[in-house]
Amino acid sequence: MAIRKQSLPMILKAEQMGYSSDNCAYVKADVGMLMSGGYGPQGTIPYPSLVVCNYVGCNVYVKWFEHIAEFCKAPLYMLDIPFLRDGDAPSQDDITYVVRQLEELIATCSRITGKPFDIDKLREVLALSARAEEGWSRAKELCKVKPAPFDAYFDSINMMGPINVLRGTTQAAGFFDFAVEAFEALAAQQKGPLAEERFRTVVEGPPPYPYYRNFRNLFAAWGAVAVNSTYSTVGGLWEWGFRHDPRRPLESIAEQMLVENLTNRSLTARYQQIRRYVEEWEADALVIHSVKSCRLFSAGQGDMREYFTRDLGVPTLLVESDLEDPRYYSEAQMKNRIDAFFESLEHRKFLRKDTGGKA
Repeated sequence: MAIRKQSLPMILKAEQMGYSSDNCAYVKADVGMLMSGGYGPQGTIPYPSLVVCNYVGCNVYVKWFEHIAEFCKAPLYMLDIPFLRDGDAPSQDDITYVVRQLEELIATCSRITGKPFDIDKLREVLALSARAEEGWSRAKELCKVKPAPFDAYFDSINMMGPINVLRGTTQAAGFFDFAVEAFEALAAQQKGPLAEERFRTVVEGPPPYPYYRNFRNLFAAWGAVAVNSTYSTVGGLWEWGFRHDPRRPLESIAEQMLVENLTNRSLTARYQQIRRYVEEWEADALVIHSVKSCRLFSAGQGDMREYFTRDLGVPTLLVESDLEDPRYYSEAQMKNRIDAFFESLEHRKFLRKDTGGKA
């Protein structure tokens, strides 16, 4: 809705119902649409027979989906995914706990639909998922090339549709086979999304969808290309080698939800993910887009800026607007902040070149 500039009426409708201006704009747009008869940009969305919530992507989902279930008068199944507490690996108890819930969900779906569960079909879906995940990872890896063959923030957000919505289908697997082939050809020809790649950035946070094109153009004007991003990993972290395993279907689904995603981990783990992106993809700067109504992403981003700027010496820009609500985006202010940052970054690069890389 937001990218088509249709979100504000739905947000206002939810606020008229009593939702706060500080509540997640995704929630308000969704609730407003639901209370308008389910009519969205591509037609009417039917009410569900079952509401399934997996809040590993955001803990606000808990109340959001409770509200949806209440409004729709539909049963709710809540998957409880333990937070990743120690190191990079979940305990076996955590994996078993999630697998047992998946088994309960399977039984619930079988009861509601009247159809038996097909484990062979699930294995087929996971094999196709792994193929798409491999393609996504290979595409991201190609952005280590200079110039990067695509923008790993804006273009990756566009590719989140196939990897998140179509994962497990031949369409997604085929799409990434084609995308990798196209990006490899661009990399071999040293062609990127812009005429000249002047700055390489890593971007943290979702984009301001109501002003998506404007936001992208502000970076393109400076020759800034994102070589990696965190928001593109909300649905799964594939860069470090994880793939769904058809031989262990429920266990690998549980492991992916527990570990291989952006938001079910500590801020320290997020810092390390971004640090790897900056170092391994040889970025010049970190850009943080802080979202006013998103507490999950935005909490701690001030400290994040200090860590990368002071502790690691990575030039870091923090700007704020909203991912869905157009009232919090100021075109003039955003342009001034971005222009000032890249002016200083350009000066820094000039000094480094002039002093043999010592500035």
